[in-house]
Amino acid sequence: MVVDAQFPASAPHVIEELKKLGEKPFKYLLNTHHHGDHTAGNIAFKGLAEKVVAHQNSLVNQKRAAEKANSLDQQLLPDTTFGTGWKAPVGDEKISSYYYGSGHTNGDAIYHFENANIVHVGDLVSNRKYPYIDRENGAHIGNWITALDKIYRQFDHDTMFIFGHSREPEKITGNKADVKAFQNYLQNLLTFVSSEIKAGKTKDNILKATSIPNAQEWQGEGIQRSLSAAYDELKGA
Repeated sequence: MVVDAQFPASAPHVIEELKKLGEKPFKYLLNTHHHGDHTAGNIAFKGLAEKVVAHQNSLVNQKRAAEKANSLDQQLLPDTTFGTGWKAPVGDEKISSYYYGSGHTNGDAIYHFENANIVHVGDLVSNRKYPYIDRENGAHIGNWITALDKIYRQFDHDTMFIFGHSREPEKITGNKADVKAFQNYLQNLLTFVSSEIKAGKTKDNILKATSIPNAQEWQGEGIQRSLSAAYDELKGA
């Protein structure tokens, strides 16, 4: 099993390393969502992965983005899709996938490896790094907060979470506290932008902020993307 495929240039290296672990074929390539840094490398698994799995909206988004870029022939699209969830046994392991509605996009799925108690949440968590909020493809911060609450309640304190992005590469994995921290970031983002709007601030003025109050752990580049998405969502744009 492989979760996400990165880029066409890096995927063959991943495949080479995985083949060193054994001779078994790739049963499933699991896509968390459609963005190119997670699915552009799918093409390297053509003829290798038996099934490519994703949420049904992820397939729609991936195909639309490829058609827009005139690169459909360079994609390996999901051939197994689902709505609210999907399950499959693989050897002694059991995979369960869940969909909670719009979050980072409108097609984000998480994958729970039940026996190992590991959950890959894709870009539904960006650990201490400002997230990309893809409103063009159905992102919704309010529902994202609700989705993270469901994830937090669903799994236990021994669960290991794998995140789509992290400000520090070694912290690409974490626990329930990290899921809650990112949920709090999104809530503080909405609270801050809402208060700025009520204070009469223009979008340009709001975008000048350099940190989110009560969420200073989130740093680096990209704060304007969060602020802009929150403003547009709150204004109904």
